[in-house]
Amino acid sequence: MGAGPAGLTAAWQLVRAGREVVVWEADPLYVGGISRTVQAEGFRFDIGGHRFFSKSEEVNKIWRQIMPDDFIECSRLSRIYYKGKYFDYPVEAMNAFFNLGPVETVHILLSYFYARLKPIKPELSFTDWVTNRFGKRLFEIFFKSYTEKVWGTPCDEISADWASQRIKGLSLIEAIRSAFKSKQSEPAAKTLIRSFHYPRLGPGQMWETAANRIFERGGWIFLDRRVQTVHWDETGVTHITGTNQAGEFFQQEGSHFLSSIPLRELMLALDPPPPPEVAAAARALRYRDFVTVCLIVNRAKVFSDTWLYIHDPSVKVGRIQNFKNWSPDMVPDQKLTSLGMEYFCFENEPLWTATDFDLAQLAIREAEQIGLIKASEVKDAFVTRMPKAYPIYDRNYQENVKVIREWVSLFANLQPVGRNGMHHYDNQDHSMMTAMLAVRNIEGGNFDCWKVNTDAEYHEGSKS
Repeated sequence: MGAGPAGLTAAWQLVRAGREVVVWEADPLYVGGISRTVQAEGFRFDIGGHRFFSKSEEVNKIWRQIMPDDFIECSRLSRIYYKGKYFDYPVEAMNAFFNLGPVETVHILLSYFYARLKPIKPELSFTDWVTNRFGKRLFEIFFKSYTEKVWGTPCDEISADWASQRIKGLSLIEAIRSAFKSKQSEPAAKTLIRSFHYPRLGPGQMWETAANRIFERGGWIFLDRRVQTVHWDETGVTHITGTNQAGEFFQQEGSHFLSSIPLRELMLALDPPPPPEVAAAARALRYRDFVTVCLIVNRAKVFSDTWLYIHDPSVKVGRIQNFKNWSPDMVPDQKLTSLGMEYFCFENEPLWTATDFDLAQLAIREAEQIGLIKASEVKDAFVTRMPKAYPIYDRNYQENVKVIREWVSLFANLQPVGRNGMHHYDNQDHSMMTAMLAVRNIEGGNFDCWKVNTDAEYHEGSKS
Protein backbone atom coordinates (compact mmCIF):
# COMPACT_ATOMS: atom_id res chain seq x y z
CA MET A 1 0.00 0.00 0.00
CA GLY A 2 1.86 3.07 -1.31
CA ALA A 3 4.52 3.42 -4.03
CA GLY A 4 7.04 5.66 -2.29
CA PRO A 5 10.65 4.71 -1.51
CA ALA A 6 9.58 2.16 1.14
CA GLY A 7 6.86 0.51 -0.94
CA LEU A 8 8.94 0.26 -4.09
CA THR A 9 12.04 -0.94 -2.23
CA ALA A 10 9.98 -3.76 -0.72
CA ALA A 11 8.42 -4.59 -4.09
CA TRP A 12 11.84 -4.63 -5.79
CA GLN A 13 13.32 -7.01 -3.26
CA LEU A 14 10.29 -9.28 -3.32
CA VAL A 15 10.11 -9.63 -7.10
CA ARG A 16 13.84 -10.38 -7.19
CA ALA A 17 13.14 -13.17 -4.70
CA GLY A 18 10.44 -14.59 -6.99
CA ARG A 19 7.43 -13.36 -5.01
CA GLU A 20 4.17 -12.19 -6.58
CA VAL A 21 3.80 -8.51 -5.73
CA VAL A 22 0.98 -6.00 -6.19
CA VAL A 23 1.43 -2.30 -5.34
CA TRP A 24 -1.44 0.16 -4.95
CA GLU A 25 -0.69 3.87 -5.27
CA ALA A 26 -3.36 6.53 -4.82
CA ASP A 27 -1.71 9.11 -7.07
CA PRO A 28 -2.94 8.86 -10.68
CA LEU A 29 0.34 10.01 -12.26
CA TYR A 30 3.41 9.59 -10.09
CA VAL A 31 5.27 7.03 -8.04
CA GLY A 32 7.87 8.01 -5.45
CA GLY A 33 5.67 9.62 -2.80
CA ILE A 34 7.32 12.80 -1.57
CA SER A 35 10.44 11.67 -3.49
CA ARG A 36 8.66 12.07 -6.83
CA THR A 37 9.74 14.48 -9.55
CA VAL A 38 6.87 16.44 -11.09
CA GLN A 39 7.08 17.33 -14.79
CA ALA A 40 5.62 20.35 -16.54
CA GLU A 41 6.46 21.53 -20.06
CA GLY A 42 9.88 19.90 -20.00
CA PHE A 43 10.82 21.16 -16.53
CA ARG A 44 11.29 18.72 -13.66
CA PHE A 45 10.57 19.72 -10.06
CA ASP A 46 11.31 17.90 -6.80
CA ILE A 47 8.98 17.91 -3.83
CA GLY A 48 11.53 19.34 -1.43
CA GLY A 49 14.76 18.09 -2.96
CA HIS A 50 16.27 14.73 -1.95
CA ARG A 51 19.90 13.87 -1.40
CA PHE A 52 21.07 10.34 -2.18
CA PHE A 53 23.44 9.76 0.70
CA SER A 54 23.40 6.89 3.18
CA LYS A 55 25.69 5.29 5.74
CA SER A 56 24.04 1.99 4.87
CA GLU A 57 25.89 0.09 2.15
CA GLU A 58 22.78 -2.04 1.61
CA VAL A 59 20.76 1.04 0.72
CA ASN A 60 23.49 2.35 -1.59
CA LYS A 61 23.60 -1.07 -3.28
CA ILE A 62 19.86 -1.02 -3.99
CA TRP A 63 20.09 2.42 -5.57
CA ARG A 64 22.86 1.12 -7.84
CA GLN A 65 20.99 -2.11 -8.62
CA ILE A 66 17.95 -0.20 -9.80
CA MET A 67 19.69 2.62 -11.65
CA PRO A 68 23.42 1.95 -12.13
CA ASP A 69 24.30 4.56 -14.75
CA ASP A 70 22.43 7.82 -14.29
CA PHE A 71 23.72 9.35 -11.04
CA ILE A 72 25.67 12.58 -10.92
CA GLU A 73 27.77 14.05 -8.12
CA CYS A 74 26.08 17.12 -6.67
CA SER A 75 28.04 19.64 -4.61
CA ARG A 76 25.97 21.00 -1.79
CA LEU A 77 25.78 24.74 -1.43
CA SER A 78 23.04 25.96 0.88
CA ARG A 79 22.73 29.18 2.81
CA ILE A 80 20.42 30.82 5.30
CA TYR A 81 18.69 34.07 4.37
CA TYR A 82 18.04 36.26 7.39
CA LYS A 83 17.30 39.99 7.53
CA GLY A 84 18.64 40.68 4.06
CA LYS A 85 21.90 38.77 4.49
CA TYR A 86 23.11 35.33 3.48
CA PHE A 87 24.77 33.05 6.01
CA ASP A 88 26.74 30.02 4.89
CA TYR A 89 25.38 26.66 6.02
CA PRO A 90 27.34 24.76 7.27
CA VAL A 91 28.53 27.79 9.19
CA GLU A 92 31.71 29.56 8.07
CA ALA A 93 33.14 31.45 11.02
CA MET A 94 34.25 34.62 9.22
CA ASN A 95 31.07 34.80 7.12
CA ALA A 96 28.91 34.62 10.26
CA PHE A 97 31.12 37.13 12.09
CA PHE A 98 30.94 39.77 9.35
CA ASN A 99 27.20 39.31 8.81
CA LEU A 100 26.28 39.43 12.48
CA GLY A 101 28.89 41.93 13.60
CA PRO A 102 31.12 41.76 16.68
CA VAL A 103 28.46 42.81 19.20
CA GLU A 104 25.96 40.14 18.10
CA THR A 105 28.71 37.54 17.93
CA VAL A 106 29.67 38.26 21.54
CA HIS A 107 26.01 37.97 22.59
CA ILE A 108 25.77 34.58 20.85
CA LEU A 109 28.91 33.27 22.54
CA LEU A 110 27.82 34.48 25.97
CA SER A 111 24.39 32.93 25.43
CA TYR A 112 26.03 29.65 24.40
CA PHE A 113 28.31 29.48 27.44
CA TYR A 114 25.38 30.32 29.73
CA ALA A 115 23.39 27.46 28.19
CA ARG A 116 26.31 25.08 28.76
CA LEU A 117 26.58 26.17 32.40
CA LYS A 118 22.85 26.05 33.08
CA PRO A 119 21.22 23.65 30.58
CA ILE A 120 17.46 23.22 30.49
CA LYS A 121 16.44 19.96 32.18
CA PRO A 122 14.59 17.88 31.25
CA GLU A 123 14.77 18.49 27.49
CA LEU A 124 11.15 18.23 26.40
CA SER A 125 10.76 20.63 23.50
CA PHE A 126 12.59 21.67 20.36
CA THR A 127 13.37 24.96 22.14
CA ASP A 128 15.02 23.11 25.03
CA TRP A 129 17.15 20.87 22.79
CA VAL A 130 18.47 23.60 20.51
CA THR A 131 19.03 26.14 23.29
CA ASN A 132 21.15 23.65 25.22
CA ARG A 133 23.44 23.12 22.22
CA PHE A 134 23.50 26.56 20.58
CA GLY A 135 22.37 29.03 23.21
CA LYS A 136 19.14 30.99 23.35
CA ARG A 137 20.32 33.84 21.12
CA LEU A 138 21.35 31.64 18.20
CA PHE A 139 18.13 29.63 18.61
CA GLU A 140 16.10 32.82 18.21
CA ILE A 141 18.10 33.97 15.17
CA PHE A 142 18.54 30.78 13.15
CA PHE A 143 16.09 28.15 14.37
CA LYS A 144 12.85 29.61 15.73
CA SER A 145 11.37 31.36 12.69
CA TYR A 146 12.18 28.64 10.16
CA THR A 147 11.05 25.79 12.40
CA GLU A 148 7.73 27.46 13.15
CA LYS A 149 7.21 28.03 9.41
CA VAL A 150 7.80 24.36 8.75
CA TRP A 151 5.54 23.02 11.50
CA GLY A 152 2.98 25.78 12.05
CA THR A 153 3.47 25.15 15.76
CA PRO A 154 5.39 27.07 18.47
CA CYS A 155 8.81 25.54 19.09
CA ASP A 156 7.85 24.98 22.74
CA GLU A 157 5.16 22.53 21.55
CA ILE A 158 7.42 20.54 19.21
CA SER A 159 9.00 17.44 20.72
CA ALA A 160 12.75 17.48 21.35
CA ASP A 161 12.80 14.18 19.40
CA TRP A 162 12.55 16.06 16.13
CA ALA A 163 15.66 18.15 16.86
CA SER A 164 17.65 15.17 18.13
CA GLN A 165 16.76 13.22 14.97
CA ARG A 166 17.18 15.89 12.30
CA ILE A 167 20.26 17.70 13.63
CA LYS A 168 21.77 14.82 15.58
CA GLY A 169 25.48 15.27 16.24
CA LEU A 170 25.38 19.00 15.51
CA SER A 171 26.12 21.75 17.99
CA LEU A 172 27.66 25.22 17.85
CA ILE A 173 31.12 23.79 18.52
CA GLU A 174 30.71 21.02 15.89
CA ALA A 175 29.50 23.55 13.32
CA ILE A 176 32.51 25.80 13.98
CA ARG A 177 34.89 22.84 13.77
CA SER A 178 33.32 21.90 10.44
CA ALA A 179 33.94 25.40 9.14
CA PHE A 180 37.67 24.93 9.54
CA LYS A 181 37.82 21.43 8.01
CA SER A 182 39.01 20.79 4.48
CA LYS A 183 36.20 21.06 1.97
CA GLN A 184 37.10 17.53 0.85
CA SER A 185 36.82 16.00 4.31
CA GLU A 186 33.44 14.72 5.37
CA PRO A 187 32.04 16.25 8.55
CA ALA A 188 30.92 13.96 11.34
CA ALA A 189 27.33 15.21 11.32
CA LYS A 190 25.22 14.06 8.39
CA THR A 191 23.54 17.49 8.44
CA LEU A 192 26.83 18.98 7.25
CA ILE A 193 27.69 16.75 4.27
CA ARG A 194 29.08 18.79 1.38
CA SER A 195 28.31 16.51 -1.60
CA PHE A 196 25.97 13.68 -2.48
CA HIS A 197 24.74 11.61 -5.38
CA TYR A 198 21.64 12.65 -7.30
CA PRO A 199 19.75 11.14 -10.23
CA ARG A 200 20.33 13.17 -13.37
CA LEU A 201 16.57 13.74 -13.82
CA GLY A 202 15.68 14.07 -10.13
CA PRO A 203 14.71 11.54 -7.45
CA GLY A 204 11.57 10.64 -9.34
CA GLN A 205 13.81 9.11 -12.00
CA MET A 206 14.99 6.55 -9.44
CA TRP A 207 11.48 5.50 -8.46
CA GLU A 208 10.10 5.63 -12.01
CA THR A 209 12.96 3.31 -12.99
CA ALA A 210 12.24 1.08 -10.00
CA ALA A 211 8.57 0.82 -11.00
CA ASN A 212 9.52 -0.15 -14.54
CA ARG A 213 11.99 -2.77 -13.38
CA ILE A 214 9.48 -4.25 -10.93
CA PHE A 215 6.97 -4.52 -13.76
CA GLU A 216 9.57 -6.14 -16.02
CA ARG A 217 10.08 -8.85 -13.38
CA GLY A 218 6.38 -9.60 -13.14
CA GLY A 219 5.25 -7.27 -10.37
CA TRP A 220 2.13 -5.14 -10.67
CA ILE A 221 1.94 -1.43 -9.83
CA PHE A 222 -1.47 0.18 -10.07
CA LEU A 223 -1.79 3.96 -9.98
CA ASP A 224 -5.01 5.75 -9.05
CA ARG A 225 -5.96 3.10 -6.48
CA ARG A 226 -6.70 4.54 -3.07
CA VAL A 227 -7.00 2.13 -0.16
CA GLN A 228 -10.33 2.65 1.55
CA THR A 229 -10.77 -0.45 3.69
CA VAL A 230 -8.34 -2.96 5.16
CA HIS A 231 -10.27 -6.13 6.01
CA TRP A 232 -9.07 -8.44 8.77
CA ASP A 233 -10.11 -11.27 11.04
CA GLU A 234 -8.47 -13.46 13.67
CA THR A 235 -5.96 -14.75 11.09
CA GLY A 236 -4.74 -11.25 10.14
CA VAL A 237 -5.41 -9.01 7.13
CA THR A 238 -7.36 -10.90 4.48
CA HIS A 239 -7.76 -8.31 1.70
CA ILE A 240 -7.97 -4.62 0.90
CA THR A 241 -10.58 -2.70 -1.08
CA GLY A 242 -10.50 0.72 -2.65
CA THR A 243 -11.51 2.96 -5.53
CA ASN A 244 -10.04 5.17 -8.22
CA GLN A 245 -11.00 8.73 -9.15
CA ALA A 246 -13.71 7.43 -11.49
CA GLY A 247 -15.37 5.60 -8.59
CA GLU A 248 -14.50 2.09 -9.79
CA PHE A 249 -14.17 -0.53 -7.06
CA PHE A 250 -11.14 -2.80 -6.61
CA GLN A 251 -10.23 -5.65 -4.30
CA GLN A 252 -6.89 -7.34 -3.63
CA GLU A 253 -6.15 -10.46 -1.58
CA GLY A 254 -2.68 -11.28 -0.29
CA SER A 255 -0.65 -13.31 2.17
CA HIS A 256 1.37 -10.33 3.48
CA PHE A 257 0.56 -6.62 3.53
CA LEU A 258 3.04 -3.74 3.81
CA SER A 259 1.64 -0.26 4.40
CA SER A 260 3.42 3.02 3.75
CA ILE A 261 0.18 5.01 3.65
CA PRO A 262 -0.21 7.43 6.61
CA LEU A 263 -0.49 5.49 9.85
CA ARG A 264 -3.63 7.43 10.77
CA GLU A 265 -5.30 6.40 7.50
CA LEU A 266 -4.30 2.77 7.92
CA MET A 267 -5.82 2.54 11.39
CA LEU A 268 -9.04 4.29 10.41
CA ALA A 269 -9.39 2.08 7.30
CA LEU A 270 -9.48 -1.15 9.32
CA ASP A 271 -12.67 -3.21 9.23
CA PRO A 272 -13.61 -4.22 11.88
CA PRO A 273 -12.43 -0.98 13.51
CA PRO A 274 -9.55 -1.12 16.01
CA PRO A 275 -10.21 -0.70 19.75
CA PRO A 276 -11.38 2.81 20.73
CA GLU A 277 -8.04 3.76 22.31
CA VAL A 278 -6.19 2.80 19.13
CA ALA A 279 -8.60 4.75 16.94
CA ALA A 280 -8.26 7.76 19.26
CA ALA A 281 -4.46 7.57 19.07
CA ALA A 282 -4.65 7.42 15.27
CA ARG A 283 -6.96 10.44 15.05
CA ALA A 284 -4.52 12.39 17.24
CA LEU A 285 -1.64 11.96 14.77
CA ARG A 286 -1.05 15.15 12.81
CA TYR A 287 0.65 15.97 9.51
CA ARG A 288 2.07 19.06 7.87
CA ASP A 289 1.24 19.70 4.22
CA PHE A 290 3.42 21.23 1.54
CA VAL A 291 3.02 23.54 -1.46
CA THR A 292 5.70 24.22 -4.06
CA VAL A 293 5.36 27.09 -6.51
CA CYS A 294 7.81 26.54 -9.36
CA LEU A 295 8.84 29.79 -11.02
CA ILE A 296 10.39 29.73 -14.50
CA VAL A 297 12.80 32.67 -14.59
CA ASN A 298 14.18 34.19 -17.78
CA ARG A 299 17.76 34.21 -16.55
CA ALA A 300 20.53 31.65 -16.94
CA LYS A 301 21.72 32.01 -13.33
CA VAL A 302 19.83 33.40 -10.36
CA PHE A 303 22.02 32.23 -7.46
CA SER A 304 24.66 29.56 -6.90
CA ASP A 305 23.01 27.58 -4.11
CA THR A 306 21.24 24.26 -4.47
CA TRP A 307 18.75 25.58 -1.94
CA LEU A 308 18.19 28.47 0.48
CA TYR A 309 16.66 28.36 3.95
CA ILE A 310 14.49 31.43 4.45
CA HIS A 311 14.59 32.26 8.16
CA ASP A 312 13.29 35.76 7.67
CA PRO A 313 9.79 36.08 9.24
CA SER A 314 8.80 38.89 6.86
CA VAL A 315 7.99 36.35 4.11
CA LYS A 316 5.95 33.15 4.17
CA VAL A 317 8.25 31.09 1.96
CA GLY A 318 10.30 28.64 4.02
CA ARG A 319 12.83 27.30 1.54
CA ILE A 320 13.81 27.92 -2.07
CA GLN A 321 15.15 25.18 -4.35
CA ASN A 322 17.28 25.94 -7.39
CA PHE A 323 16.57 22.81 -9.42
CA LYS A 324 19.06 23.62 -12.17
CA ASN A 325 21.87 23.56 -9.58
CA TRP A 326 20.86 20.05 -8.49
CA SER A 327 21.15 18.91 -12.10
CA PRO A 328 21.29 20.98 -15.31
CA ASP A 329 19.00 18.41 -16.97
CA MET A 330 16.12 19.44 -14.69
CA VAL A 331 15.75 22.46 -17.00
CA PRO A 332 15.20 21.97 -20.76
CA ASP A 333 16.60 25.37 -21.73
CA GLN A 334 19.86 26.46 -20.09
CA LYS A 335 18.99 30.11 -20.68
CA LEU A 336 16.25 29.68 -18.06
CA THR A 337 16.23 28.87 -14.33
CA SER A 338 13.54 27.09 -12.30
CA LEU A 339 13.04 27.99 -8.65
CA GLY A 340 10.92 26.02 -6.19
CA MET A 341 9.31 28.38 -3.66
CA GLU A 342 8.31 26.07 -0.80
CA TYR A 343 5.46 26.77 1.60
CA PHE A 344 4.47 24.70 4.62
CA CYS A 345 0.82 24.69 5.69
CA PHE A 346 -2.19 22.67 6.80
CA GLU A 347 -4.86 21.51 4.36
CA ASN A 348 -7.52 23.81 5.82
CA GLU A 349 -5.35 26.96 5.67
CA PRO A 350 -5.53 29.74 3.07
CA LEU A 351 -2.14 28.79 1.59
CA TRP A 352 -3.44 25.34 0.73
CA THR A 353 -6.82 26.44 -0.59
CA ALA A 354 -5.57 29.48 -2.54
CA THR A 355 -5.84 29.40 -6.31
CA ASP A 356 -2.76 28.55 -8.36
CA PHE A 357 -2.79 32.12 -9.70
CA ASP A 358 -2.77 33.65 -6.21
CA LEU A 359 0.00 31.29 -5.07
CA ALA A 360 2.08 32.20 -8.10
CA GLN A 361 1.63 35.91 -7.39
CA LEU A 362 2.66 35.38 -3.75
CA ALA A 363 5.78 33.46 -4.79
CA ILE A 364 6.80 36.06 -7.39
CA ARG A 365 6.26 38.89 -4.91
CA GLU A 366 8.33 37.21 -2.20
CA ALA A 367 11.15 36.19 -4.55
CA GLU A 368 11.36 39.83 -5.61
CA GLN A 369 11.16 41.06 -2.00
CA ILE A 370 14.11 38.86 -1.04
CA GLY A 371 16.01 40.32 -3.98
CA LEU A 372 16.44 37.18 -6.08
CA ILE A 373 14.53 38.20 -9.22
CA LYS A 374 12.40 40.87 -10.81
CA ALA A 375 8.73 40.03 -11.32
CA SER A 376 9.06 40.82 -15.01
CA GLU A 377 11.59 37.97 -15.40
CA VAL A 378 9.05 35.23 -14.53
CA LYS A 379 7.88 33.46 -17.67
CA ASP A 380 5.60 30.86 -16.07
CA ALA A 381 4.65 29.23 -12.77
CA PHE A 382 3.46 25.76 -11.75
CA VAL A 383 1.91 24.76 -8.42
CA THR A 384 2.24 21.36 -6.75
CA ARG A 385 0.47 20.40 -3.51
CA MET A 386 1.64 17.47 -1.38
CA PRO A 387 -0.69 16.45 1.47
CA LYS A 388 0.74 14.84 4.60
CA ALA A 389 4.32 15.56 3.61
CA TYR A 390 5.65 15.58 7.17
CA PRO A 391 4.50 13.64 10.26
CA ILE A 392 4.33 16.09 13.16
CA TYR A 393 6.31 15.43 16.32
CA ASP A 394 4.07 17.11 18.88
CA ARG A 395 4.32 16.47 22.61
CA ASN A 396 1.99 13.44 22.46
CA TYR A 397 3.02 11.76 19.23
CA GLN A 398 5.29 9.16 20.89
CA GLU A 399 2.57 7.86 23.17
CA ASN A 400 0.04 7.75 20.33
CA VAL A 401 2.42 5.84 18.07
CA LYS A 402 3.24 3.45 20.92
CA VAL A 403 -0.44 2.60 21.41
CA ILE A 404 -0.86 1.90 17.68
CA ARG A 405 2.43 0.05 17.37
CA GLU A 406 1.63 -2.35 20.21
CA TRP A 407 -1.75 -3.19 18.72
CA VAL A 408 -0.48 -3.58 15.14
CA SER A 409 2.15 -6.03 16.40
CA LEU A 410 -0.70 -8.51 16.97
CA PHE A 411 -1.07 -8.86 13.19
CA ALA A 412 1.18 -11.57 11.79
CA ASN A 413 0.92 -10.33 8.20
CA LEU A 414 0.68 -6.52 8.42
CA GLN A 415 3.78 -4.31 8.66
CA PRO A 416 3.86 -0.50 8.53
CA VAL A 417 6.96 0.85 6.74
CA GLY A 418 8.34 4.21 5.67
CA ARG A 419 7.95 7.81 6.80
CA ASN A 420 4.19 8.17 6.95
CA GLY A 421 3.59 4.47 7.42
CA MET A 422 5.39 4.61 10.77
CA HIS A 423 4.82 8.30 11.55
CA HIS A 424 8.57 8.77 11.74
CA TYR A 425 10.42 11.62 10.04
CA ASP A 426 12.57 9.35 7.86
CA ASN A 427 14.77 10.22 4.94
CA GLN A 428 14.67 8.00 1.85
CA ASP A 429 17.37 5.69 3.15
CA HIS A 430 15.65 5.25 6.52
CA SER A 431 12.35 4.46 4.80
CA MET A 432 14.05 1.98 2.51
CA MET A 433 15.68 0.14 5.39
CA THR A 434 12.34 -0.33 7.18
CA ALA A 435 11.05 -1.93 3.98
CA MET A 436 14.15 -4.11 3.66
CA LEU A 437 13.63 -5.48 7.16
CA ALA A 438 9.92 -6.03 6.51
CA VAL A 439 10.87 -8.15 3.48
CA ARG A 440 13.26 -10.16 5.65
CA ASN A 441 10.40 -10.78 8.04
CA ILE A 442 8.25 -12.09 5.18
CA GLU A 443 11.12 -14.44 4.33
CA GLY A 444 11.14 -15.78 7.90
CA GLY A 445 13.17 -13.19 9.81
CA ASN A 446 12.30 -11.64 13.13
CA PHE A 447 13.30 -7.98 12.91
CA ASP A 448 11.70 -4.98 14.57
CA CYS A 449 11.32 -2.39 11.80
CA TRP A 450 10.57 0.32 14.35
CA LYS A 451 14.15 0.15 15.63
CA VAL A 452 15.76 1.43 12.46
CA ASN A 453 17.61 4.46 13.73
CA THR A 454 17.97 7.84 12.11
CA ASP A 455 21.39 7.10 10.63
CA ALA A 456 19.85 4.25 8.61
CA GLU A 457 21.95 1.78 10.53
CA TYR A 458 20.53 -1.32 12.12
CA HIS A 459 22.37 -2.78 15.09
CA GLU A 460 22.42 -6.43 16.02
CA GLY A 461 20.66 -5.53 19.23
CA SER A 462 17.63 -4.50 17.22
CA LYS A 463 16.52 -8.05 16.57
CA SER A 464 13.41 -8.76 18.59
